[in-house]
Amino acid sequence: MQTKDFIYLDHAAATPVSEPALLAMQPYQADQFFNPSAPYLPAKHVRLAYEKMKDELAHTIGAKGNDLVITAGATESINLAFTVLKPFSGGNVVISSIEHASVREAAKNFSETVREVAVDQTGYLNLKDLESKIDDQTVLVSIALANNELGVIAPLSEIATIIKKVRLDRLRRQIETPIYLHSDASQALSLIDLRVARLGVDLLTINSAKVYGPKGIGALYLAHGIKLSPITFGGGQELGLRSGTENVAGLAGFAAAAKIAKDHLNGNRKKYEKISRLFRETLISEAARMELKTPLKFLGNKKHQLANFVPICFDGIDAERLIYLLEAEKIYLSTGAACAANKGAKSHVLTAIGLKDSEIAGSLRISFGSLNDEEDVKIAARKIIQAVKTEEERIYG
Repeated sequence: MQTKDFIYLDHAAATPVSEPALLAMQPYQADQFFNPSAPYLPAKHVRLAYEKMKDELAHTIGAKGNDLVITAGATESINLAFTVLKPFSGGNVVISSIEHASVREAAKNFSETVREVAVDQTGYLNLKDLESKIDDQTVLVSIALANNELGVIAPLSEIATIIKKVRLDRLRRQIETPIYLHSDASQALSLIDLRVARLGVDLLTINSAKVYGPKGIGALYLAHGIKLSPITFGGGQELGLRSGTENVAGLAGFAAAAKIAKDHLNGNRKKYEKISRLFRETLISEAARMELKTPLKFLGNKKHQLANFVPICFDGIDAERLIYLLEAEKIYLSTGAACAANKGAKSHVLTAIGLKDSEIAGSLRISFGSLNDEEDVKIAARKIIQAVKTEEERIYG
């Protein structure tokens, strides 16, 4: 996967498929192409392999294969999770103010009442505000484990403790409305131990595309006893919740990639902590050397942040122009979530943490991954500061 043809700093948007994942997929795209629901022996062998790979994927989050529904990605997984609301007319949803668009839109689609929990200026969740937003009609709380623009990690185990207290209080008062905790862990699988028992979640979304597996496949973990409703209809695959011929090759790649991620959690964290620190230091030193007029601002909560995220802001500088200048240097990065950037929409995440419009317009999301090394990040940092200097000269003369 290593290449020096370009410097890629947008691993939060997509990751390249690793060699082991590609190798795991290959048999099911060629010789073992059979539909696992077919009745003859080769297809039955594919069925057995599919169930085994599902068990392997589930094991990476401390679950069993029967606990997973394989989906076409995180968005479908999230939408499926929100069907837990269907039996409860009038049930409301609580989400954070910095959730991914898929969570925000699913919440609006499945509930008439959506309450947003505030975060502080670093993007860290306000637990007191969360408690205040939950009432007796709250059926689902959905909080991402790690935010997709800032990389800020939510206190999920503390949130789970709050949910447990609510359940006990409802039981004491004989209120039968259940309350569930869902988390979108798409950004976290390669950097955080996602054992569901430790996290305390009832539903968990994971995504192959962010962990060096193939795109177009994700999964939803659901705890025993939780009732969901299908959003696609047909042959009744995946516990009757996700009809359609199983993506055997995709699951092979996803399971292989997830296992590699789990086996290298500590090594990955140490690598990204080191290069993130070097990147920050180089940005600061280059900004001083180039005598930038524009202050450099680091976003997010460094204490509670994925090690590979370094979002930054240059107030008054057009980040879209920076991206254009950097692309000419074959350095690829983004202003934030790819789906929002594609629409040209102002980031609701950066708005929620209190940034001014001029700061939002000047923000970049840098996310490191397997394609980066120390030399890459030093070059990238220098080129970013040079691009800002070019824009300053254009603006100020």
